Amino acid sequence: MVRGVQGMKKVSNKIKIGMSERAFDIFNVVFMIALMIVMFYPMWHVLCASFSDAKLFSAHTGILLKPTGFSLTAYKLMLNNPMILRGYANTIFVLVFGLALNMVMTSIAAFVLSRKNVFWRKPLTIFVVFTMYFSGGMIPSYLNIVDLGLLDSLWAIIIPGAISTYNMIIMRTAFASVPDSLEESAKLDGASELRIMWQIIIPLSKATMAVICLYYAVTHWNSWFNAMLYINDRNKFPLQLILREILIQNDTSSMVTAMDVGAGDSSFVSETVKYAVIIVSVVPILCVYPFIQKYFTKGVMIGAVKG
Repeated sequence: MVRGVQGMKKVSNKIKIGMSERAFDIFNVVFMIALMIVMFYPMWHVLCASFSDAKLFSAHTGILLKPTGFSLTAYKLMLNNPMILRGYANTIFVLVFGLALNMVMTSIAAFVLSRKNVFWRKPLTIFVVFTMYFSGGMIPSYLNIVDLGLLDSLWAIIIPGAISTYNMIIMRTAFASVPDSLEESAKLDGASELRIMWQIIIPLSKATMAVICLYYAVTHWNSWFNAMLYINDRNKFPLQLILREILIQNDTSSMVTAMDVGAGDSSFVSETVKYAVIIVSVVPILCVYPFIQKYFTKGVMIGAVKG
């Protein structure tokens, strides 16, 4: 009798899957695999092309699944070019100092707007959000940079973007989700507002902080438009602006010369050099993502749902 009851429970616990649900699952799997291939193949193509022999690659047609021959000539020419290394140094400078400024300023602004006892908190929030939708425009911004004496300086692409309103709102929402009881207990122990922020609020918002840090880092690493507007000295060009010259303006003359590869091969090598520059400029950000990924979903959901 007991076995019969157990057998009935096992049968009842089994969920019958209909043909429509099976078809839907199969479609989802096929669609996701196709989407992965579509997103992964361009990067794989660039990687294979960067390691390919220049002449063989120029003669290749169709899908590229592996390097056509193997050559490090493109990487050697690229690394021997002083503009690439200088561009890397400028980008790292902007990334380090810009990211530090972003996180400090955004944290302070988010903490102030997340406190319920702040005078005129709602009008201040509306005023800050207004700047996300409306701005003075390109010409007033340029004139402002000139008047501040920041023209042709790397600080011209760091200071104007010290705070992103969107990122600040996400961080403000995360800070507001921290229980008020913790802040009240800290105040009873004599903690100041600054100490509450750095020792209580921020440590409890690590996931959101990591996501915002990634947002700012990617923005600084990929930024080229402001540098194009405000910087004239080529020695101060960030890496992405140099990459733009190579890809859009087709300028590889400083890397590929007759002395390096021979006059007949320079046009072929120019193509592989472009791919090598793309790989070198993308790899650092790709290496950062795995370390931030575990915080990403949690941090975004906290900023999106609560508050």
